Amino acid sequence: MSVTLENIAFDCADAQALATFWAGVLSTEVDADGNQFFATVNRAAAGPTLMFLQVPEPRNGKNRLHVDLAATDWSAEVDRLVGLGAKRLDEHNEYGTHWITLADPEGNVFDVAEHH
Repeated sequence: MSVTLENIAFDCADAQALATFWAGVLSTEVDADGNQFFATVNRAAAGPTLMFLQVPEPRNGKNRLHVDLAATDWSAEVDRLVGLGAKRLDEHNEYGTHWITLADPEGNVFDVAEHH
């Protein structure tokens, strides 16, 4: 018996809108059956699917789990993500890594690290 990482789930107010943002981040498309209640990104690809589920309650406080991304053209990617609707929150240079903390359109925090 083994366990695999199937989905990374995001609770959100509008599944289609948030899936569209994250599809843009990953330079892909929202899977065909997405709507405001449920949407996925990369369901047919290898690796975990990003799954977006509409929930009635708003996000409360800082998310305890977040996505870490890495980019070789780090500055350009951060600018691109801000252009998609991300909000730049903070910049760090610790533990041998330089990264920017951003928030997606619904306030979920994620990081983009400089990848050499």
